[in-house]
Amino acid sequence: MDIEVRRLGPGDEDAVHAAGALFDAAPQLDATRRFLAEPANHLLVAYDEGGAPVGFVSGVELTHPDKGTEMFLYELGVDEPARGRGIGRTLVEALAAVAREAGCYDMWVLADADNAAALATYTRADGRESSRPVLLEWDFRSR
Repeated sequence: MDIEVRRLGPGDEDAVHAAGALFDAAPQLDATRRFLAEPANHLLVAYDEGGAPVGFVSGVELTHPDKGTEMFLYELGVDEPARGRGIGRTLVEALAAVAREAGCYDMWVLADADNAAALATYTRADGRESSRPVLLEWDFRSR
């Protein structure tokens, strides 16, 4: 499948909403504007030959005083009928190129150990397991 990967930025809110079915929930306009306005946030969308969105990847540059800047691969989504065609790998590789261009020293992602598709995609895009962290979270929405 031939795809085109586009890097979205400020003013591309309509493109994000057109790709809304790829996200876990419908994109929120205010959150979309805020995300796209921040130079350290990156959103890349893959389009098929007909111009329909078939996948996306988002990344966030994280900077720390003693480490420098790294890219956190925040989320990857590929439309179910388009899966298994290399779109996820292409998007991950495109985000890695953005990270290198931004001067990041590495890129990382968290994936559930039982998510075989995600692990296979990240491995095919030259990712390697480096540790087995435990994720702890604070949920501020329920209080």
